[in-house]
Amino acid sequence: MTVSSTDHTPSPGRPVAVVTGASSGIGLALAREFADHGYDLVVAAEDAGIHDAAEALGATGVDVTAVQADLATVEGVEALAGKVLAGPAPEVLAVNAGVGVGGPFLDTDLQDHLRLIALNVTGAVHLTHRVLPILVARGDGKLLFTSSIAATMPGPYESTYAASKAFLFSFAEAIRHELRDTGLTVTALMPGPTDTEFFERAGLEDTKVGQSDKDDPAEVARDGFEALMAGQDHVVAGSRKNRAQAGTAKVMPARAGAAMHGRMAEPGSGSDPD
Repeated sequence: MTVSSTDHTPSPGRPVAVVTGASSGIGLALAREFADHGYDLVVAAEDAGIHDAAEALGATGVDVTAVQADLATVEGVEALAGKVLAGPAPEVLAVNAGVGVGGPFLDTDLQDHLRLIALNVTGAVHLTHRVLPILVARGDGKLLFTSSIAATMPGPYESTYAASKAFLFSFAEAIRHELRDTGLTVTALMPGPTDTEFFERAGLEDTKVGQSDKDDPAEVARDGFEALMAGQDHVVAGSRKNRAQAGTAKVMPARAGAAMHGRMAEPGSGSDPD
């Protein structure tokens, strides 16, 4: 595993936000929100694009430390945690890094599913456990998890992805309750389909959901930032359609929810007339 970092010294008195999966998509948009509001940043991702992202974010006038590390591994999480623990105490941890796997469970590679769980679930828990004591000690820390409206129903053809996002939503709500008297707030960001590289990487381009209209990641990030600052427990971000879908899922039997999701995510469904 390759771990590299670009170090800068955060400015005294400025708050610090840690954002994972920040080389592109929602993670980069979240990092921009924090930068626009005067936060210095520690940003992390597996790919080398995190250094380009850090340079662009730094052009806004904030200090940015980039960590290139694979957060699906113990070594990668420890590298990031070590960098965070060695610097000024952050005010915010945004656990955003994640991947998807599209297609029937038995027709897709087992290692892809295990890597998804290692990043979306195990890596998220590991990093949270390492950084959370700092946030609690502040008395006003903030923790953000990027979940998804996929968390609200079973996800055929995205089975482990939807399950991982349901885990993150439940995990966020549980931690929020446990730490309710500490001053820490925990927020779950729940976007719908968003215009990122997710669908290409997950092999979902030929599906109804892959070909549907998608939200702007900047809008999703803005919704998440505002909810985090307001101390909300969760926010369904983006379009009204996302909020309607999340509301429907609350009262829909799981079997019906699975069928609805299956129609949207089934391979080849993007070419169906309906």
